Amino acid sequence: MKFLKILFNFYINASIHVGFAVYAFVRITEHYLALTYSENLDYFIFYGTITGYNFVKYAGVAKLHHKSLTEDLKIIQVFSLFCFLAMCYYGFQIPLNTIYVSIPFVVLTVLYAVPFLSGFDKNLRQVSYLKIIVVAFVWAGFTVLIPAINAGKEVSLNILLLLLQRFLIVVVLILPFDIRDVKYDAISLQTIPKKIGIQKTKRLGLGILIFALLIEYSMNGSDISKNTFLIFFFLTLIFLMRSKINQSKYYSSFWVESLPIVWWLLLLGFHNI
Repeated sequence: MKFLKILFNFYINASIHVGFAVYAFVRITEHYLALTYSENLDYFIFYGTITGYNFVKYAGVAKLHHKSLTEDLKIIQVFSLFCFLAMCYYGFQIPLNTIYVSIPFVVLTVLYAVPFLSGFDKNLRQVSYLKIIVVAFVWAGFTVLIPAINAGKEVSLNILLLLLQRFLIVVVLILPFDIRDVKYDAISLQTIPKKIGIQKTKRLGLGILIFALLIEYSMNGSDISKNTFLIFFFLTLIFLMRSKINQSKYYSSFWVESLPIVWWLLLLGFHNI
Protein backbone atom coordinates (compact mmCIF):
# COMPACT_ATOMS: atom_id res chain seq x y z
CA MET A 1 0.00 0.00 0.00
CA LYS A 2 2.86 2.36 0.87
CA PHE A 3 4.52 1.56 -2.46
CA LEU A 4 1.32 2.42 -4.35
CA LYS A 5 1.11 5.74 -2.51
CA ILE A 6 4.72 6.55 -3.40
CA LEU A 7 4.04 5.61 -7.01
CA PHE A 8 0.90 7.74 -7.13
CA ASN A 9 2.69 10.74 -5.61
CA PHE A 10 5.42 10.36 -8.21
CA TYR A 11 2.75 10.19 -10.93
CA ILE A 12 1.37 13.53 -9.73
CA ASN A 13 4.61 15.29 -8.78
CA ALA A 14 6.42 14.28 -11.98
CA SER A 15 3.59 15.88 -14.04
CA ILE A 16 2.61 12.61 -15.73
CA HIS A 17 -1.04 13.27 -14.92
CA VAL A 18 -0.99 16.75 -16.44
CA GLY A 19 0.75 15.19 -19.46
CA PHE A 20 -2.20 12.83 -19.90
CA ALA A 21 -4.64 15.76 -19.49
CA VAL A 22 -2.94 17.67 -22.32
CA TYR A 23 -2.75 14.48 -24.40
CA ALA A 24 -6.51 14.01 -23.87
CA PHE A 25 -7.15 17.54 -25.13
CA VAL A 26 -5.13 16.78 -28.27
CA ARG A 27 -7.16 13.62 -28.90
CA ILE A 28 -10.38 15.61 -28.39
CA THR A 29 -9.19 18.10 -31.01
CA GLU A 30 -8.51 15.24 -33.43
CA HIS A 31 -12.09 14.11 -32.93
CA TYR A 32 -13.59 17.58 -33.34
CA LEU A 33 -11.60 18.46 -36.45
CA ALA A 34 -11.65 14.94 -37.92
CA LEU A 35 -7.84 14.79 -37.91
CA THR A 36 -5.90 11.62 -38.57
CA TYR A 37 -4.22 10.32 -35.42
CA SER A 38 -0.60 11.48 -35.40
CA GLU A 39 1.42 9.35 -33.00
CA ASN A 40 4.58 11.42 -33.42
CA LEU A 41 2.89 14.75 -32.71
CA ASP A 42 0.77 13.42 -29.86
CA TYR A 43 3.76 11.90 -28.07
CA PHE A 44 5.84 15.00 -28.79
CA ILE A 45 3.21 17.09 -26.98
CA PHE A 46 2.81 14.52 -24.18
CA TYR A 47 6.53 14.32 -23.36
CA GLY A 48 6.94 18.04 -24.00
CA THR A 49 4.23 18.78 -21.43
CA ILE A 50 5.96 16.70 -18.76
CA THR A 51 9.32 18.30 -19.57
CA GLY A 52 7.88 21.83 -19.57
CA TYR A 53 5.86 21.45 -16.39
CA ASN A 54 8.72 19.92 -14.44
CA PHE A 55 11.00 22.69 -15.66
CA VAL A 56 8.51 25.33 -14.51
CA LYS A 57 7.87 23.63 -11.15
CA TYR A 58 11.38 22.62 -10.17
CA ALA A 59 13.87 24.84 -12.01
CA GLY A 60 13.96 27.43 -9.22
CA VAL A 61 14.11 24.81 -6.49
CA ALA A 62 16.95 22.95 -8.17
CA LYS A 63 18.89 26.17 -8.61
CA LEU A 64 18.57 27.13 -4.95
CA HIS A 65 19.14 23.70 -3.48
CA HIS A 66 21.24 21.90 -6.07
CA LYS A 67 23.61 20.48 -3.43
CA SER A 68 20.90 19.17 -1.14
CA LEU A 69 18.20 17.94 -3.49
CA THR A 70 15.84 15.39 -2.03
CA GLU A 71 15.93 11.89 -3.48
CA ASP A 72 12.43 12.40 -4.94
CA LEU A 73 13.46 15.55 -6.79
CA LYS A 74 16.57 13.87 -8.15
CA ILE A 75 14.43 11.03 -9.52
CA ILE A 76 12.04 13.55 -11.10
CA GLN A 77 15.00 15.34 -12.71
CA VAL A 78 16.27 12.08 -14.24
CA PHE A 79 12.74 11.19 -15.36
CA SER A 80 12.35 14.66 -16.91
CA LEU A 81 15.60 14.18 -18.81
CA PHE A 82 14.29 10.97 -20.37
CA CYS A 83 11.02 12.75 -21.22
CA PHE A 84 13.03 15.56 -22.84
CA LEU A 85 14.94 13.01 -24.93
CA ALA A 86 11.67 11.33 -25.93
CA MET A 87 10.26 14.75 -26.86
CA CYS A 88 13.31 15.41 -29.05
CA TYR A 89 12.98 11.99 -30.69
CA TYR A 90 9.35 12.54 -31.64
CA GLY A 91 10.10 16.17 -32.53
CA PHE A 92 12.45 14.96 -35.27
CA GLN A 93 9.58 12.89 -36.72
CA ILE A 94 7.18 15.79 -37.26
CA PRO A 95 7.28 18.47 -40.02
CA LEU A 96 9.50 21.51 -39.54
CA ASN A 97 6.48 23.75 -40.06
CA THR A 98 4.91 22.27 -36.94
CA ILE A 99 8.11 22.89 -34.98
CA TYR A 100 8.19 26.53 -36.13
CA VAL A 101 4.61 27.08 -34.97
CA SER A 102 5.49 25.49 -31.61
CA ILE A 103 8.40 27.86 -30.92
CA PRO A 104 6.36 30.86 -29.59
CA PHE A 105 4.54 28.57 -27.14
CA VAL A 106 7.82 27.00 -26.02
CA VAL A 107 9.33 30.47 -25.50
CA LEU A 108 6.33 31.50 -23.39
CA THR A 109 6.78 28.38 -21.27
CA VAL A 110 10.45 29.21 -20.68
CA LEU A 111 9.67 32.86 -19.85
CA TYR A 112 6.97 31.64 -17.46
CA ALA A 113 9.72 30.16 -15.27
CA VAL A 114 12.87 32.17 -16.09
CA PRO A 115 13.12 35.70 -14.61
CA PHE A 116 13.61 38.33 -17.30
CA LEU A 117 11.56 41.31 -16.04
CA SER A 118 12.38 44.01 -13.46
CA GLY A 119 16.11 43.51 -13.55
CA PHE A 120 15.80 39.74 -14.11
CA ASP A 121 13.99 39.27 -10.81
CA LYS A 122 10.53 38.53 -12.18
CA ASN A 123 9.04 36.02 -14.62
CA LEU A 124 5.66 35.84 -16.34
CA ARG A 125 4.32 33.66 -13.54
CA GLN A 126 4.79 36.54 -11.10
CA VAL A 127 2.91 39.11 -13.19
CA SER A 128 -0.62 39.68 -11.88
CA TYR A 129 -3.34 38.06 -14.02
CA LEU A 130 -0.81 37.13 -16.73
CA LYS A 131 -0.13 33.71 -15.19
CA ILE A 132 -3.55 32.26 -16.00
CA ILE A 133 -3.62 33.82 -19.49
CA VAL A 134 -0.19 32.46 -20.45
CA VAL A 135 -0.99 28.92 -19.26
CA ALA A 136 -4.37 28.87 -21.03
CA PHE A 137 -2.88 30.32 -24.22
CA VAL A 138 -0.07 27.73 -24.31
CA TRP A 139 -2.46 24.84 -23.62
CA ALA A 140 -4.87 26.05 -26.32
CA GLY A 141 -2.03 26.50 -28.80
CA PHE A 142 -0.53 23.06 -28.25
CA THR A 143 -3.84 21.19 -28.12
CA VAL A 144 -5.76 22.92 -30.93
CA LEU A 145 -3.67 25.10 -33.23
CA ILE A 146 -0.58 22.89 -33.57
CA PRO A 147 -2.50 19.63 -34.29
CA ALA A 148 -4.59 21.47 -36.91
CA ILE A 149 -1.54 22.97 -38.63
CA ASN A 150 0.34 19.66 -38.43
CA ALA A 151 -2.57 18.04 -40.30
CA GLY A 152 -2.39 20.70 -43.02
CA LYS A 153 -5.66 22.37 -42.07
CA GLU A 154 -6.27 26.00 -42.91
CA VAL A 155 -7.20 28.13 -39.90
CA SER A 156 -10.98 28.27 -40.32
CA LEU A 157 -13.69 29.82 -38.16
CA ASN A 158 -14.38 26.42 -36.62
CA ILE A 159 -10.74 26.06 -35.58
CA LEU A 160 -10.69 29.58 -34.14
CA LEU A 161 -13.86 28.86 -32.16
CA LEU A 162 -12.36 25.62 -30.84
CA LEU A 163 -9.18 27.50 -29.94
CA LEU A 164 -11.15 30.12 -28.03
CA GLN A 165 -13.26 27.48 -26.30
CA ARG A 166 -10.16 25.55 -25.25
CA PHE A 167 -8.58 28.73 -23.88
CA LEU A 168 -11.71 29.45 -21.81
CA ILE A 169 -11.93 25.88 -20.52
CA VAL A 170 -8.32 25.89 -19.36
CA VAL A 171 -8.89 29.23 -17.59
CA VAL A 172 -11.76 27.63 -15.64
CA LEU A 173 -9.69 24.52 -14.85
CA ILE A 174 -6.96 26.74 -13.38
CA LEU A 175 -9.35 28.55 -11.01
CA PRO A 176 -9.56 25.70 -8.42
CA PHE A 177 -5.74 25.75 -8.29
CA ASP A 178 -5.72 29.52 -7.76
CA ILE A 179 -8.36 29.18 -5.04
CA ARG A 180 -6.23 26.52 -3.33
CA ASP A 181 -3.10 28.67 -3.58
CA VAL A 182 -4.61 31.84 -2.08
CA LYS A 183 -2.90 31.16 1.25
CA TYR A 184 0.43 30.35 -0.40
CA ASP A 185 0.79 33.01 -3.11
CA ALA A 186 2.79 36.13 -2.35
CA ILE A 187 0.83 39.30 -1.58
CA SER A 188 2.23 40.88 -4.75
CA LEU A 189 0.79 38.08 -6.90
CA GLN A 190 -2.77 39.23 -7.51
CA THR A 191 -4.52 36.12 -8.79
CA ILE A 192 -8.23 36.30 -9.59
CA PRO A 193 -9.39 34.78 -6.24
CA LYS A 194 -7.11 37.11 -4.27
CA LYS A 195 -8.37 40.15 -6.17
CA ILE A 196 -12.13 39.54 -6.35
CA GLY A 197 -12.70 36.83 -3.72
CA ILE A 198 -13.63 33.15 -3.88
CA GLN A 199 -17.35 33.49 -4.57
CA LYS A 200 -16.93 36.05 -7.35
CA THR A 201 -14.23 33.85 -8.86
CA LYS A 202 -16.69 30.96 -8.98
CA ARG A 203 -19.34 33.16 -10.61
CA LEU A 204 -16.76 34.34 -13.14
CA GLY A 205 -15.89 30.72 -13.86
CA LEU A 206 -19.57 29.91 -14.35
CA GLY A 207 -19.89 32.76 -16.85
CA ILE A 208 -16.83 31.58 -18.77
CA LEU A 209 -18.15 28.01 -18.82
CA ILE A 210 -21.52 29.17 -20.19
CA PHE A 211 -19.67 31.10 -22.91
CA ALA A 212 -17.71 27.92 -23.75
CA LEU A 213 -21.02 26.01 -23.91
CA LEU A 214 -22.45 28.58 -26.33
CA ILE A 215 -19.37 28.17 -28.51
CA GLU A 216 -19.89 24.40 -28.47
CA TYR A 217 -23.38 24.76 -29.91
CA SER A 218 -22.24 27.33 -32.48
CA MET A 219 -19.57 25.04 -33.94
CA ASN A 220 -20.15 22.46 -36.61
CA GLY A 221 -20.11 19.18 -34.74
CA SER A 222 -21.95 15.95 -34.06
CA ASP A 223 -24.60 15.39 -31.42
CA ILE A 224 -22.14 13.04 -29.67
CA SER A 225 -19.64 15.89 -29.28
CA LYS A 226 -22.27 18.25 -27.91
CA ASN A 227 -23.72 15.70 -25.49
CA THR A 228 -20.32 14.73 -24.10
CA PHE A 229 -19.36 18.38 -23.75
CA LEU A 230 -22.55 18.95 -21.78
CA ILE A 231 -21.49 16.22 -19.31
CA PHE A 232 -18.01 17.74 -19.12
CA PHE A 233 -19.60 21.16 -18.56
CA PHE A 234 -21.55 20.00 -15.50
CA LEU A 235 -18.64 17.99 -14.06
CA THR A 236 -16.35 21.01 -14.37
CA LEU A 237 -18.99 23.26 -12.84
CA ILE A 238 -19.37 20.92 -9.85
CA PHE A 239 -15.62 20.84 -9.20
CA LEU A 240 -15.37 24.62 -9.59
CA MET A 241 -18.22 25.31 -7.17
CA ARG A 242 -16.85 22.85 -4.60
CA SER A 243 -13.38 24.42 -4.70
CA LYS A 244 -12.13 25.95 -1.48
CA ILE A 245 -8.88 27.20 0.01
CA ASN A 246 -8.48 24.20 2.34
CA GLN A 247 -9.16 21.52 -0.24
CA SER A 248 -7.87 17.95 -0.12
CA LYS A 249 -4.35 17.25 -1.34
CA TYR A 250 -5.41 15.74 -4.66
CA TYR A 251 -8.57 17.75 -5.32
CA SER A 252 -7.01 19.99 -7.97
CA SER A 253 -3.81 18.15 -8.84
CA PHE A 254 -5.62 14.89 -9.61
CA TRP A 255 -9.41 15.25 -9.81
CA VAL A 256 -9.65 18.62 -11.59
CA GLU A 257 -6.83 17.69 -13.96
CA SER A 258 -8.66 14.42 -14.68
CA LEU A 259 -11.59 16.26 -16.27
CA PRO A 260 -10.07 16.49 -19.80
CA ILE A 261 -9.27 12.76 -19.59
CA VAL A 262 -12.85 12.00 -18.55
CA TRP A 263 -14.13 14.13 -21.45
CA TRP A 264 -11.94 12.21 -23.92
CA LEU A 265 -13.01 8.83 -22.51
CA LEU A 266 -16.66 9.88 -22.76
CA LEU A 267 -16.12 10.83 -26.41
CA LEU A 268 -14.52 7.43 -27.07
CA GLY A 269 -17.32 5.62 -25.25
CA PHE A 270 -20.19 7.39 -26.99
CA HIS A 271 -18.45 7.19 -30.36
CA ASN A 272 -18.14 3.41 -30.07
CA ILE A 273 -21.74 2.82 -28.99
